[in-house]
Amino acid sequence: MGAQSAHAQSAEQPEVQQERGTVTNLPIPRFVSLKGKEGNVRRGPSLRHRIDWVFKQRGMPLRVIGEFEHWRQVQDRDGVGGWVHYSLLSGVRTAIVDNDLTPLYSRADPESQINAYLEAGVVARIENCGPVWCRLKADGIRGWTIKDTIWGVGADEEIK
Repeated sequence: MGAQSAHAQSAEQPEVQQERGTVTNLPIPRFVSLKGKEGNVRRGPSLRHRIDWVFKQRGMPLRVIGEFEHWRQVQDRDGVGGWVHYSLLSGVRTAIVDNDLTPLYSRADPESQINAYLEAGVVARIENCGPVWCRLKADGIRGWTIKDTIWGVGADEEIK
């Protein structure tokens, strides 16, 4: 009986403890954004590794899934990724719009005025997020959208 309770306790621990990066001690996974308008994505964590492709959208949200020295292993919303030098990344939080003509409301209320409609693929800065709604800024226009319509913030994550 004692072994069963110890087993149940250890099974719960991974949910309680969040993985941390070995270099930064920041949570893994976590979201960041592309600092410049281009970022080389390499097969491995060094300049010796081949460039597999280049991210070409300033502010693109990326998910950090690994760390090695000055390199971060990242993925985009399609799960495509590789290794990027940390100097190409920013802690500024952005999101990419998943659905075409996503409404940007004046308040976190679907009955409020719509400030704009965002096209799929638009990158917007996240100003804050609660459990359901996120306040975004895109092309100088601010407003609220439902968290499920964007990629770049965790389902349970809140941003102040």
